[in-house]
Amino acid sequence: MLYGSLDELRERFAAPVRDADLVIVGSYVPDGIAVCDWVQREAGGIKAFYDIDTPVTLAKLARDDCAYLAREQVAGYDLYLSFTGGPTLRRLEREFGSPRARALYCSFDPELYYPEPRPMEWDLGYMGTYSDDRQPSVDGFLLQAARSRPQGRFIVAGPQYPDTASWPANVTHQPHLPPSEHRRFYNSQRFTLNVTRADMIAAGWSPSVRLFEAAACGTPIVSDRWPGIETLLAPGREILLVGSTGDVLAALATGEQERLRMAERARDRILAEHTAAHRAAELEAYAQELLSGVAA
Repeated sequence: MLYGSLDELRERFAAPVRDADLVIVGSYVPDGIAVCDWVQREAGGIKAFYDIDTPVTLAKLARDDCAYLAREQVAGYDLYLSFTGGPTLRRLEREFGSPRARALYCSFDPELYYPEPRPMEWDLGYMGTYSDDRQPSVDGFLLQAARSRPQGRFIVAGPQYPDTASWPANVTHQPHLPPSEHRRFYNSQRFTLNVTRADMIAAGWSPSVRLFEAAACGTPIVSDRWPGIETLLAPGREILLVGSTGDVLAALATGEQERLRMAERARDRILAEHTAAHRAAELEAYAQELLSGVAA
């Protein structure tokens, strides 16, 4: 259900919030600080915060300019659910006073993302909105690779790229790709490129949903390196990690049988650990852990 104002939220949903076993407030919620205050006063069960951009949130909290969460509110949540795992979880507990910080990564729906037979239109593709911090990797890993491999076919899908006219002739730019086309996009590539934002690289343990969706489609992944990626997919067996244009060109030269085996291994791993059903089970386990502790 939706609400149109803080007053409406309080008037219509006070009883459900009081009676719920678990109440979750998300990052980037409008009037989030006021919503947090209200939930922490009103909720009778477990109070949780769900952060889909934890490194950005922590940077904002350190500068005291976060619009959806105040630093002192972190300790008021029984559970801090984070898209970023690894050392960031301990930092949330040690520096910000969270009593319990747990990773709850993004996930995918296997009914929407799966292999399907399609012509291989592209040797390497990338999907992502333009950003200043990612563009050097897009330049080095895809555009430079395209210049070095003029017989190859490459594609970048995403909006806000300032000047695609200077891109190599064998690179196609598709400004808009609706979600309904994502499966087709991945299944039309020999390899797909994963590029991570700078703050996520610094924090590590911050997988993009695109990583899971591509693997679920059986598309081999070429990715930049960041701490924790090896806990999700095994380098060299389930994913190829690169640091230069030469690494990308070597990846594109992978034999067809090994390319398909790597894709199958990655898909098996993702299906076994990162579906939406896995995240629901993790959330329930975190809640049960807290409820058992309260009961004890």
